[in-house]
Amino acid sequence: MTSTLFIGNKRYSSWSMRPWVLMKALNIPFTEELHVFAAGLRQPAFKTFSPSGKVPTLHHGDAVIWDSLAIAEYLAEDHPPVWPSDRKARAWARCAAAEMHSGFPAIRDQCSMNVALRIELGAPDADLQRDLDRIDHLWTEGLSRFGGPWLAGEGFSAVDAFFAPVASRLLTYGIELSSEPAREYARRLLEHPAVAQWIEEGIKETAREPMHEEDCVRGRKVLKDISMSS
Repeated sequence: MTSTLFIGNKRYSSWSMRPWVLMKALNIPFTEELHVFAAGLRQPAFKTFSPSGKVPTLHHGDAVIWDSLAIAEYLAEDHPPVWPSDRKARAWARCAAAEMHSGFPAIRDQCSMNVALRIELGAPDADLQRDLDRIDHLWTEGLSRFGGPWLAGEGFSAVDAFFAPVASRLLTYGIELSSEPAREYARRLLEHPAVAQWIEEGIKETAREPMHEEDCVRGRKVLKDISMSS
């Protein structure tokens, strides 16, 4: 039975990116249904497939899973590589993914995802710097404890998929993390075929939602819009 994954614009939707990248990376079969954002914050049309009216949402038979972390856990029941096989690594990966799922408010607020833009951020304020320092520490810790090349060891897992949108944001806003292992991990993540495919397809999208565009720019200097040359 093939699953259907409902997602929003690849240009903007960090939440949709996580399970999409995870399923692509682990060769979990699924059908993609992309629904572009209408103008404004609310998306009433999404209620036709999502109880919360939000993306991502996974349909698998008569099961409907409407949260990115819950989707990962649901997939793991049939696909164990979603999480590391080692118990300690698996616990660490789940903690890190859950922290990303519920935390890092300054990164979410100040650095909205837009895979096609390159924006001059300027010096981070204290809140953003605190989030960036935590990302730096968390990534370095995982790579050091479990030996890499991925955050919880040798295999790409859900925790890597959950941080893929962060790597995209670092690229968009020209942010360099402090430690070389974290910087190298960000580059490696962006080069992963599933992550690179999402970004490439997001750059090629023609749909635009004004609120998302403005939230990314906020009067800051746009250095480049890659979609204009794609």
